[in-house]
Amino acid sequence: MADPVVEVERAMIAIRRSLGRRSLSKLSRERTGDTVDQAVLGVLDAVEECDQRGAACTVTSVGHALTLDQPRASRIVARAVEDGFLRREADQRDGRKAALVLTDAGRVQLDRMHRFRRAVFAEVMGDWPEADRAAFGRLLGKFATRYGELSS
Repeated sequence: MADPVVEVERAMIAIRRSLGRRSLSKLSRERTGDTVDQAVLGVLDAVEECDQRGAACTVTSVGHALTLDQPRASRIVARAVEDGFLRREADQRDGRKAALVLTDAGRVQLDRMHRFRRAVFAEVMGDWPEADRAAFGRLLGKFATRYGELSS
């Protein structure tokens, strides 16, 4: 019987390699024609996560979420602002900071990407029994939460 921890490690390596090859982004371009830069989508995901937690999102928090240095985070955020997906607003808690806020176009782009990702994941798990899909979702979420706690 295989060691489950070894199996998880192998799966995580395979996922990391796949993400490194930007396979989901390539698939999105092929299937939908969407050409939004993956780095910009990562910024939108990070801002959305801040919103869901009720926290103000800044370039610093985006950089932390995406493990980017400040200059790179600033450049990608600037691109998202130029593309009309984000706007900068004065942070109500600290006027020295600019909060990043999703625009309507940013929310539309996020919704489109969420639908696409979910469709791909549903396709991958399409022949799985519903109980396996539910267990996988629950356990993967639990794993990600615990891993996030260890690595933060």
